[in-house]
Amino acid sequence: MDEILVWSRRDVREYLPHRSADSHKGSYGTALLVAGSPGMPGAAVLAALSAMRSGPGKLVVATSKESMVPISTFVPEATFEFDLLDRLEESGFPFDDYRAVAMGPGMLPDERTERAVERLFGIGKPLVLDAGALSERSYAKAKAPVILTPHPGEFTRITGIPVAELQENRAFYAAEWARKLGVTIVLKGQGTIIAFPDGQVFKNSTGNAALAKGGTGDTLTGMILGMLCCHDNWQHAVLNAVHLHGACADEWVKTRSAHSLLAHELSDLLPVVMKSYE
Repeated sequence: MDEILVWSRRDVREYLPHRSADSHKGSYGTALLVAGSPGMPGAAVLAALSAMRSGPGKLVVATSKESMVPISTFVPEATFEFDLLDRLEESGFPFDDYRAVAMGPGMLPDERTERAVERLFGIGKPLVLDAGALSERSYAKAKAPVILTPHPGEFTRITGIPVAELQENRAFYAAEWARKLGVTIVLKGQGTIIAFPDGQVFKNSTGNAALAKGGTGDTLTGMILGMLCCHDNWQHAVLNAVHLHGACADEWVKTRSAHSLLAHELSDLLPVVMKSYE
């Protein structure tokens, strides 16, 4: 494994994109979020909210019709695609309209999800996979960068490495499997590890125990998706999203208890935290 690097505050400042005065929503791309199900709309809400806060021009959420009301209530800026998992088989589906795709929050790891993931490998767009879209599989057919965002239990589901063994050497296993699978792995936890398939490995320097709360991973997925749309370099987008996600939690504990953070409050903090890096 190569040297473990740190993506610093200076790096975020250097590579965080600026919005040109003559730009428009098309300048920053459209993000596609495939998320939510009748019983789990909240994960899609969290990912959609953080995606919109992270810089894309537009957001389309592919979800169940039952999830539309809660998502649109909290993220009225989003538009919707329904029955996407069925429509993915259509050759004319407008993937060219999207700059990046994320899939998995609030979804089940079933055969229908797996077929959709396989179809998304062929579209040539950066793809973020989380939660229900994380399974043991090959990524050989992927035509663009794939970013996996597992917590330790999901990493075990992907690789078979026991959680206790993984936690003893997180950077080593993240790097090894990023190389084996040809993907980027964002291994969440204390000192989140970002391992790229080219051998670069980073340990995140932000974040705290306030992030040990349901939904914070969905928020990170949305942030990565949004930043993929507005960054020129996809690796910079991933690193900036992880750093800023943790920085929002650090801002929270300056004046509030780590016990009390709710995942959607990371998105509430992001505008002020991001501004401090500009």
